[in-house]
Amino acid sequence: LAGSYHFYWNNIMPATTKTATKTVKKVGKKSLVKYTIDCWQPIEDKVLDAAAFEKFLHDRIKVNGKAGDLGSKVTVSREKAKIIVNAELPFSKRYLKYLTKKYLKKQQLRDFLHVIATSKGTYELKYFKIAANDAAEE
Repeated sequence: LAGSYHFYWNNIMPATTKTATKTVKKVGKKSLVKYTIDCWQPIEDKVLDAAAFEKFLHDRIKVNGKAGDLGSKVTVSREKAKIIVNAELPFSKRYLKYLTKKYLKKQQLRDFLHVIATSKGTYELKYFKIAANDAAEE
């Protein structure tokens, strides 16, 4: 046998085989995700300003490596005490948590509030639970 054949499980196979090419069509409708950040507790207590938080997200969210230039891929809106982010995929929910924590740190609220995922597309800002132990302090 010449060098143009390979031995494969005791069967003789030709060295070159044709493979079928597969074409993938893009779907016309793009995938959109909707994330909500519910911050009713701090807004009700007048600790957090929803308009400033919305502006912070609008200025800091990066699209294609550029901050502040959201274009049509990402929209940030506010409904009372909820911040709503609509985005085309790929967009990470974890990135919103990162930016929320960054805003809390900037406002010096990180010691009092934390970000908790309450459902698949929702984060909520809640106060830390502090147990009052008067006996431990004495």
